Formats: sequence, structure tokens, C-alpha cells
Amino acid sequence: MKATPIASYGASDLLQLAECERPNPGPGQYLIKVRASAVNPVDWKLRRGSLKVVMHPSFPLILGFDVCGEIVEAGPGAHRFKPGDAIYVRLDNRFGGALAEYAVAGEGAVASKPAGLTALQAAAVPLAGMTALQGLRDLGKLQAGQQLLVVGGSGGVGHFAVQIGKALGATVVASCSTGNVEMVRSLGADHVIDYRKEPYRVIERAYDVVYDTVVAEPFSTFAPLMAPRGRFVAATPSLGLLLRAPFLPLYSGKRILFVSLKSRGSDLEYLTGLIEQGRLKPVIDRTFALAEAAQAHAYAEQGHVRGKVVIDVAANA
Repeated sequence: MKATPIASYGASDLLQLAECERPNPGPGQYLIKVRASAVNPVDWKLRRGSLKVVMHPSFPLILGFDVCGEIVEAGPGAHRFKPGDAIYVRLDNRFGGALAEYAVAGEGAVASKPAGLTALQAAAVPLAGMTALQGLRDLGKLQAGQQLLVVGGSGGVGHFAVQIGKALGATVVASCSTGNVEMVRSLGADHVIDYRKEPYRVIERAYDVVYDTVVAEPFSTFAPLMAPRGRFVAATPSLGLLLRAPFLPLYSGKRILFVSLKSRGSDLEYLTGLIEQGRLKPVIDRTFALAEAAQAHAYAEQGHVRGKVVIDVAANA
């Protein structure tokens, strides 16, 4: 099969198309023909070695977690799907494997592809969509009528968080740069803060949940804006947040929480419901072919991606 394995940590130009051995599904797994994938920050951070303190991959390594494709073969004990079924999934192994023509995933992580989405659109959803959902619903405990601030409302996780926050019934305030204000407003944000022109502030009343998808500002920027028992959810940890989180409950009702993403087919089914109701849509910034994975990583690594960067794997078939 064609894939883009890397043999070491390094720059994006390590991602070159090569012939690799096709994986085999184990017990409870499916072999998937990959039609499309997507690039997430965890992918290029893995490639650069930025995560080697906590993640120790073996090389050669095929990166990528998001997959939309078709079931090819079921391993022993996998029964929910059959060959030919269109599915999408955030791969449930530690290091990915999506930037290839075939990948494997456990039955519990897989869900049927949403009707009405192309393979490219569906591939944009799993990792970022579930990160938004689990951060807001499970950690933030966001309820109807509450106030939500999404920091980075135009990014991969952020643009889903804006829409999911609205679907959960919250009043949503989101921040973004000047050029993305109208996009974020079109996703349903009640108010948009242009962080390049104005400070973070309370619009109506203190925020019950602050979901920081960027983690560039110190917690002290947001603490005065939060309700007395507000929850600050970080999509990724920072040293400052990690040091502060254990001590905050000793003197405050506020909490700092970190998303530890779980690959759940049930959560994808929840997102599918929102998509098919017209309440959730992926925004695609740019599309690259599998042979252009190096360019896709380089583009995503620059930051300020508007929605998602996706990989058209089928284009190399």
C-alpha cells in the first residue's frame, strides 16, 4: 500500500510517499480502506519530537489519526460493520496510521459516515470534533443557559466547540483574529471577540466554561472572567496550567481541566446526529493529496488554520 512513513523525528519533508506493508486487523478490529484523512497538531508535534517526553513511538511510523473510508475486512469478534460500509473514525491506537491507503481500528471507535458529507468533510470531524465534545460536555459540564467562552473559535477544535456549545444550549462567545470574525459568527457564535483589537472580556455575565483551544494566554487572563465555580478546559496542557491546577481548588471554586481524548464510536454517533440535523458542519481550509503530506504538515504547522486541513488519500489510488 502507499503511505508516508517517517524513519525519525524531523521536518515535514520526511513525509514522502512509499510502499509499505498493509496492516492486518486483530481481534475486534476492522481493516479500513482510507479515502481521506486530516492533519491535527498532534501529528506534526509527534513528527517533530515535541511529544517524546510522553509519547515514545517506534520507527518507521505512519502518522495521522482521522480516517473516513470503507470497511474491507473484519477481524475476529468484530461484527457491527461489514465490508463496504462507509465509516469514519479517530484511530484508537497511540500513534496513528491514517496517512496510508489502509488502516486498522477497533470496533468501539468506529461509526457510520454521516449522510450528506463527502469523505473529505467527514475526515475533518473525528479528532477535533470529539475533542470539542468531550471538553464541553464531559469536562466542562456545559448546560443550557450557561455562558461559554471559546478561545480560538476559528481553529480545528474551536470551530466545532462553537457549534457544539450552541447545540448544548449555551450562549457562546468566541475569540479569533480579524479575518475570521465573520466565519465564526456564521457558525452560530452569539458574540465574537477579535483578540487583535480588544481584550478578553465578559460580554453578558461571567463564563461558566472557558474552553481554551489555543493555550497561549496565562490562566490569569481568564480567571477574573469566570463564574465562582467556573471550569477552565484546556485542549492541550501547558506547564503553567499543570502546575496551577492541583492548587486552585484549595482557595477557589474554579477548576482547571485537561482534555484526554478517548476514541469513542458513540461520541461520533452523537456528532453524526448534530451533522444530520444541520447543527454541525466541518470547515475545510485546504485539501492536499497523500503525496503532498509534507506540504500539508508544513501549512498546518504555521498556525492559524481556518478549520481543518484534510488529505485526499483516494487521489493517490
